[in-house]
Amino acid sequence: MTEVHHGSDMAPVWLITGCSTGLGRELARCALECGYRVVVTARGLDAVKDFAAFEQALVLELDVTDLAQVRAAVGEAEKRFGRIDVLVNNAGIGYFAAIEEGEEAEARRMFEINVFGLCRMTRAVLPGMRARRDGVIVNLSSLAGIWPGPGMGYYAATKHAVEGLSGALAREVAHLGVKVIAVEPSGLRTDWAKRSENETTARIEEYAAVTADVRREQMRARAGDQPGDPRRAARAILEAVRAPNPPRHLPLGNAAYEMGSAHLESVLADFRAGEAVARAIDAP
Repeated sequence: MTEVHHGSDMAPVWLITGCSTGLGRELARCALECGYRVVVTARGLDAVKDFAAFEQALVLELDVTDLAQVRAAVGEAEKRFGRIDVLVNNAGIGYFAAIEEGEEAEARRMFEINVFGLCRMTRAVLPGMRARRDGVIVNLSSLAGIWPGPGMGYYAATKHAVEGLSGALAREVAHLGVKVIAVEPSGLRTDWAKRSENETTARIEEYAAVTADVRREQMRARAGDQPGDPRRAARAILEAVRAPNPPRHLPLGNAAYEMGSAHLESVLADFRAGEAVARAIDAP
């Protein structure tokens, strides 16, 4: 990616979705402070209107579920800055429910934002990156994309989808000079758990004490007081994008690293335990 030159038309151009609060907001601010040109987007302009004070910011209304808005935002960004160097697919919501409690309409809404919104943005930005043979796509996954905790199965499913899409995309665009990073945070100090208040209304008592209700209450209680610092997380993402060879996976937070590593080791142990069975089913 082109190195930054402050106040220059050579400064990298970032387009970030979901900048109204949390990590998206911090990432937009940090990128602007680095001298980058940033397309700051949110579903409501009131939440990001303060970014208009930055000369190198373009503030746009963007609902990633609306294809017309997606195309318009990318078009305006390219018209203003000439290109998009970095796309950050940050927009997303949560949903708390045990699998049996899940309401299909709510789960579909979350998939529409977390997965298909990401796909819309990626498809809209890739032609320019492909033509220039350069670019970075940052997809916000989660620890839940590696370790699917109880009470968050539907949310974890969206983040597992993000992981799968990111892995396939990375292999598809590597020869085009485009890099893909899947960011896997654990608890960041934001109001995400309160703001993403979607949760099932069809609660089943048998799940309350051991899985779903416990998980919900834990996350509610810690909202705004999680260990992860959003500003440090934003800086870590900036550094990863700047790296000559960006990592394919970027866990953020002690819990993300420790729980993610433990889960991956557990999966590997299962694979090794089943090696003889796995190898025995191929036709001779």
